[in-house]
Amino acid sequence: MKITPIADADIPVVIDLWQRCNLARPWNDSAADIALARRDENSDILIGRDDDSIVASVLVGHDGHRGWVYYVAVDPDHQGKDFGRAIMAAAEDWLRTRGIEKLMLLVRSDNTKVQKFYEKLDYVEQDRVLYAKWLDGRPMTP
Repeated sequence: MKITPIADADIPVVIDLWQRCNLARPWNDSAADIALARRDENSDILIGRDDDSIVASVLVGHDGHRGWVYYVAVDPDHQGKDFGRAIMAAAEDWLRTRGIEKLMLLVRSDNTKVQKFYEKLDYVEQDRVLYAKWLDGRPMTP
């Protein structure tokens, strides 16, 4: 799998990938998330291609202190080929080259399959309480 930053022509395919991987949520505009990630140098979207097909993605960024990943996806028809491991390694490398030493990520508590995936990559669950607030005043989403 070849990993590169996303290009304009890749955006519709990546959004479709996120939808097929059940990552898109009605309250998040995937196209806006992509545009925001590409706006500044502290984040990007990396995609993995197998031949000409986009089969993996990760939105990676940092806040100057910690790195974060979102939208980690592997095409359901291509899972089990270590593409998830490869796209996460690319995200880790992206952060290392920017001097970021810690990567954080969020996984929904009922998504045990993905939790096991990250544990295999030596990620460790940390005891934290997560708070959130929509700054436009809308009610909190699940």
